[in-house]
Amino acid sequence: MAFLNDHFLKLKAGYLFPEIARRVKAFADANPEAAKRLIRCGIGDVTEPLPAAAREAMHRAIDELGECETFRGYGPEQGYEFLRTAIAQNDFRAHGLDVADDEVFVSDGSKCDTGNILDIFGPQNRIAVMDPVYPVYVDTNVMAGHTGEADECGAFAGLLYLPCTPENGFVPAIPAEHADLVYLCYPNNPTGATATRAQLAAWVEYALRENAVLLFDAAYEAYIRDPEIPHSIYEIPGARDCAVEFRSFSKNGGFTGVRCACTVVPKSVMARTASGDSHPLHPLWLRRSTTKFNGVSYPVQRGAEALYSPEGKAQIATLLGHYLDNAALLAAAARDAGLTVFGGSNAPYIWVANPAGLTSWQMFDHMLGEANIVITPGSGFGRAGEGYFRISAFNSRANAGEAARRIRALRF
Repeated sequence: MAFLNDHFLKLKAGYLFPEIARRVKAFADANPEAAKRLIRCGIGDVTEPLPAAAREAMHRAIDELGECETFRGYGPEQGYEFLRTAIAQNDFRAHGLDVADDEVFVSDGSKCDTGNILDIFGPQNRIAVMDPVYPVYVDTNVMAGHTGEADECGAFAGLLYLPCTPENGFVPAIPAEHADLVYLCYPNNPTGATATRAQLAAWVEYALRENAVLLFDAAYEAYIRDPEIPHSIYEIPGARDCAVEFRSFSKNGGFTGVRCACTVVPKSVMARTASGDSHPLHPLWLRRSTTKFNGVSYPVQRGAEALYSPEGKAQIATLLGHYLDNAALLAAAARDAGLTVFGGSNAPYIWVANPAGLTSWQMFDHMLGEANIVITPGSGFGRAGEGYFRISAFNSRANAGEAARRIRALRF
């Protein structure tokens, strides 16, 4: 009999969002009339159509594939040069940040890459994660064998949890302990918090001092409106020597179903072997990409490239404004209902404290049963998420307005 990966058995509960789907289905089956009124403000999936610039570029790319003269088969696993150049130029060099085209690796999602990056790191690393935390950061480390068992609260032995609370603005304090890999996500999922330049500088200083690598998830950077808040970790001096950055077209260009993202691995970021020798990460990630990945499809990459055109940028701005306006509506409604609200101004998520006495899943059930609204229980993001829930602003304006009306009517 074949042996399985025992580490998967440490994952006692189902992944958060399939569990939400299971509970919603059970509610809908038992309450078919209420099910017709359901408004989903749980999973962070976009709802608005793809920008016209991307659609038109993808149509042209499909037509190219229909002619012998312009047909393309396998593309470069790390991404076509036209898209890597567009990303490096528009997202980084145009803002004074030194990122070379070949330091950009195009992928099918930042969720995938934040897990896949572990392929090039050894099991002896001490991993630090924010708490509450995007579950993928924890679960992929469990699957890779970087943790022990979970305790009764769901915290895994071997991980260094960094508490994010209202008192620290949901930006964790620099730990006194050593960590080798540190996951940071700003603007943050799930709390909607942002990190200041000084706070990120402190993390870069820590990483350089500890010879650690920061895994910086910037999937929501396009939602930042405050000019004082950094969009990239590379805005911080020294970050090119200690940070890998993940970006995505999912939440700005609506590519959640289309799938396109990128990971930036500067050639100056180093890690050490078991014998103590230092090696750059860049060639290892290149080797991993060319071995385990066949690249994002040509039409999708042409669609992503078109988002950097003047028309694409204008259409993205409209999309971002739509979702941020939804966030403002929903945050105001939650405050009017007597709830304590965080986030929602430079991010598409609203993080809300539960009324006294209710657990996160009890609040989930209450919102589902009383308002027919699907939210995300905070405990699904870790033990520090208990006592909170997340509202996603990804919805139509009509649904966001109706959800706001129902939330306001609850009056906690």
